[in-house]
Amino acid sequence: MNALYFEKFGDREVLQYGKIQRPKIKQDEILVKTEYIGLNFADIYRRRGEYYIEKHIPYINGYEAAGVVEAVGAKVKNQQIGETVLFVDVPFANAEYVAVPSDRAIRLPATIDSKLAASVGLQGLTADFLAHDLGQNIRDEKVFITGISGGVGQLLSQILIADGLAVYGSASSAEKKSLALAHGVREVFPSRETDWVESVEGQFATVYDGVGSTLPQSLDLLKHRGKVVFFGMAGGDPIKVDPVTLMSESKSLLTGDLWDYLTSYQERKLRSERLFNYFEQGKIKISEPTVFSLADGKAAHEFLEIGKSIGKVLLKP
Repeated sequence: MNALYFEKFGDREVLQYGKIQRPKIKQDEILVKTEYIGLNFADIYRRRGEYYIEKHIPYINGYEAAGVVEAVGAKVKNQQIGETVLFVDVPFANAEYVAVPSDRAIRLPATIDSKLAASVGLQGLTADFLAHDLGQNIRDEKVFITGISGGVGQLLSQILIADGLAVYGSASSAEKKSLALAHGVREVFPSRETDWVESVEGQFATVYDGVGSTLPQSLDLLKHRGKVVFFGMAGGDPIKVDPVTLMSESKSLLTGDLWDYLTSYQERKLRSERLFNYFEQGKIKISEPTVFSLADGKAAHEFLEIGKSIGKVLLKP
């Protein structure tokens, strides 16, 4: 089979495309022929040697893809040959075929095709987890999302709006601001400026912060008894937080890891059905993904790294 791989860590020039051996499935695995593969910033960091990557000779990046089941192991009961499935945490996804543990495969309904699934899989399940496990907001509450037009931010904002919340946020460009407003966000502030912060301090029940370096600002935006849901460091490491200071205004800082919640086949089924339901009801719309051939992996990495993308970047075998 063909795959995108590398033999040493480095910049995108280390990527190679060519023939490697097709994986052999175990009794509890399925063989998936990938149709669309999700490219994420984590894949950039893995290629550089900054994130953990599963051992393999050569290294094969990627953990997220959607495709068709081509074979099933003897002990597999949840999938059948010919079904279309999504996976979001299975290594070696940058290839034409991937061996997927049966309990990590998410069956797609007829209303969700593989392109959409790969576009929203990991980021959509993350947004769902942030909103429903950590945020748990009450209808009509005011909430704020830093980096609101990022991959998770776009989906999270629309989930929260669909759930009846008043959503505000920050974005780095006029184009990203317009995108958020088109999705129903009430107001979007420039993320690279701070003169607006004082005008909205103390107004929000929840601030969803995936930027990291903006944590002090996020705490300022909270009203008393509010909470920051901290989920990433796209803009740099956060400062240390003094819990005594939080206590004086009854503010909370919540964090979580999706993998502490996405722990079984049943969890994946229930959470993906909830996510897909928003799309089936027309409550979430996404930007058209940018699709590169898997053979053009270097160009795809460059496109993502230099910040050209607004929607998802996909690789297509």
